[in-house]
Amino acid sequence: MKEKIHFTILSNDSTDGDGGYGVGTLDLNNVTPIIIDGEKEHVFIDLEALHGRSIIEKKVRFSPDLAHASDDYNRYWIVWVALQVGETGPYYAGCTASEVRVSKEERRIKLGYKSLPEQVNYLDKALKGKFLLNHVDTKSKKLLSQFLSEFNQQYWTHSPEELKQQLWGDF
Repeated sequence: MKEKIHFTILSNDSTDGDGGYGVGTLDLNNVTPIIIDGEKEHVFIDLEALHGRSIIEKKVRFSPDLAHASDDYNRYWIVWVALQVGETGPYYAGCTASEVRVSKEERRIKLGYKSLPEQVNYLDKALKGKFLLNHVDTKSKKLLSQFLSEFNQQYWTHSPEELKQQLWGDF
């Protein structure tokens, strides 16, 4: 069964250059978080990831120490996809990914690894139109490429070649 969630598209910008209230704030209206579960080969949009409350982050005690997730863990990627509207229409304008690991141990509260500063930096870079996906494993890149192209063929077609090269570089 295919989940029917959509990407967020640009809304009116409250900071239209007047230098008033809200200048310097981060506008998240055109970014969509996508979760990749490479083990289950499942890719989905989870808007709660913008607030650190995605389905994979709930009931997990995170640490910035990679050893905190133990040897037996699930590896996920939170992918930040920024959309812009160009002359030809909407396109994927920025795309970055940060790793999240969650212990497979069945506990009331699981242990996990994520770097909050890394997530914020990757989110910022996606909003600025950067593509940083070289550190993502090949299987996850393939799943993301398939998801983005199938989600909206026009977005994919109008997207920069840099995105496609980073996703297709390994296969």
